[in-house]
Amino acid sequence: MSDGGTNDMNPAPDELDQAAAAFADAAGAGGFTQMAELQAKIDDLQGRLMRSYADLENYRRRVQRDQDDARKYESLRLVRDLLPGLDGLNRAVSSGEQTGDKQVLLDGIRMVVQQFRDILKLHSAEPIEAVGRPFDPNLHEALTQIPSADHEPMTVLQEVEVGYRMHDRVVRPARVIVSCAPPQA
Repeated sequence: MSDGGTNDMNPAPDELDQAAAAFADAAGAGGFTQMAELQAKIDDLQGRLMRSYADLENYRRRVQRDQDDARKYESLRLVRDLLPGLDGLNRAVSSGEQTGDKQVLLDGIRMVVQQFRDILKLHSAEPIEAVGRPFDPNLHEALTQIPSADHEPMTVLQEVEVGYRMHDRVVRPARVIVSCAPPQA
């Protein structure tokens, strides 16, 4: 039932007030038929209102469940992408054990390292350029300083651990050794 363009599923609160006022007017005028019609309209509006509230609660629960599932399984794609790398490591170890050839083991590990780099790139994780660049505390973590006359002070000389960024965020800073001015003689 539609009356004057109002949404059938969401009766406006003033619709209920208008129906109640009309009901009171009809009761005073002695129009029992009109009262019954108005009571039916009130009952209909209250029913629609209750269904709307129930629909809203169901929607909220569904959204919450979807958000919980998204958080719960957000790493699923990454884990699936990492599994071939783990399989490659297992194959490299097995092959190295069977042949006893260290070169075979080393080659297998190099292939897996490249596979992990590809997986990181697939997930938008890029290595942070460090060596030869000025030290940036937002991208680098200085482990120590080494005096150097060949480099400007606070230049990254060596990378101990590769840092990674994802889009505009640092996943892990590069752990580096930086230069400092040589001691004055």
